[in-house]
Amino acid sequence: MSEPINVLLQTTIGPTVNDWHIGRFSMLYDYLASLSAPDGSAQFSVTARDRDPVGAPDAVLSSLDRSIYDELWLFAVDVGNGLHDEDRAGILRFRARGGGIMITRDHMDLGCSICSLGAIGAAHVFHTHNIVGPVPPPDDRGTPYIHWPNFHSGANGDFQRIAVELPVHPVLRDSESESGTIMYLPAHPHEGAVVAPNSDSRARVIATGRSLASGQRFNIAVAFEPSGSDGPVIAESTFHHFADYNWDPRRGSPDFVTEAPAYGLTNTPRAMASVHRYVRNVALWLAGRTT
Repeated sequence: MSEPINVLLQTTIGPTVNDWHIGRFSMLYDYLASLSAPDGSAQFSVTARDRDPVGAPDAVLSSLDRSIYDELWLFAVDVGNGLHDEDRAGILRFRARGGGIMITRDHMDLGCSICSLGAIGAAHVFHTHNIVGPVPPPDDRGTPYIHWPNFHSGANGDFQRIAVELPVHPVLRDSESESGTIMYLPAHPHEGAVVAPNSDSRARVIATGRSLASGQRFNIAVAFEPSGSDGPVIAESTFHHFADYNWDPRRGSPDFVTEAPAYGLTNTPRAMASVHRYVRNVALWLAGRTT
């Protein structure tokens, strides 16, 4: 029997009912936990948790390099105070010993506590952090109080057609799709911005989307290839690609979400299969396994 891959799903906020706490990623948890290795054993052992109270080091993140985990899925849902300096140090040591990381945020400055995570933090461009050039006007105009970056890929609960950059990255292969690649991911009215930072030559954009508001092409995912002891990384434009509300809006959302949802993803099995394949591919690739 093969040993399962140990996965940590972690938010950057404490347990908060009316927010994007870890319970709002339960469908992701259930899907990963349901997957089997070729010998029939569990492929992943999944832990899901919110951070300890802010203002002090998180017990797990600050010592992540000494943990059992093979990969970290970090959902930066904070307003700037989600990571303590010791948490950042623990995360960077974790990557330096080969740990894989999927790191994601959302629009504007949401999740900007990840900025100081070296090159993988620099992959995330925020409204007032990691800015390259002048700040553009907002893309999504439906929520005037949310400023750039806020790329409108569709309603929560709908799906978007993505473009795969060549050469095709392993996490984007899908032998069951007509194109041989991942074709669909969940949509969101205001996705964040990710780039391949100049500070790391191993990083490249692997997938893009197109705004329904402006037609502008925007980056969805950046991959950092492993090198030496450094583990692989996926920097994602928004955590909404993995949230229950975006997979099935009937699961609910915090009450500050005002946009009307759609139900395209849950009613389109092929699109949901694409999302599942992407999640599985990312989880395997971050652990150094074949996709």
